[in-house]
Amino acid sequence: MDKHFFDIIFLDEAFEFLSNLDKKHSGKILYNIRKAQTEHDPELFKKLNDDIWEFRTLYQGLQYRLLAFWDKTNSENTLVISTHGFIKKRSKVPDNEIMRAKQLRINYFEEKNK
Repeated sequence: MDKHFFDIIFLDEAFEFLSNLDKKHSGKILYNIRKAQTEHDPELFKKLNDDIWEFRTLYQGLQYRLLAFWDKTNSENTLVISTHGFIKKRSKVPDNEIMRAKQLRINYFEEKNK
């Protein structure tokens, strides 16, 4: 059995995004995420800036992205928190999507520390 480098939690917006996709498309995204959990592949999971990463899936000509961040507050269990997803239309991830992920990250840690 392959070792998982991290566990993943989907915030509501990420879960909704996946739920609203065709099952084959969401299945491919989840397959790639599981693959990224066991092997380092920047084609599947790539750092965008200091805090935000992206899960990357190209399927049937569509570029799917789920933005995420690391939660390493528990030394026993490293988590990656997926904030939300979108279909990418340009080569660069839009700044507003990165800002949205950063805000969801702030909200997550504020809630966690209550």
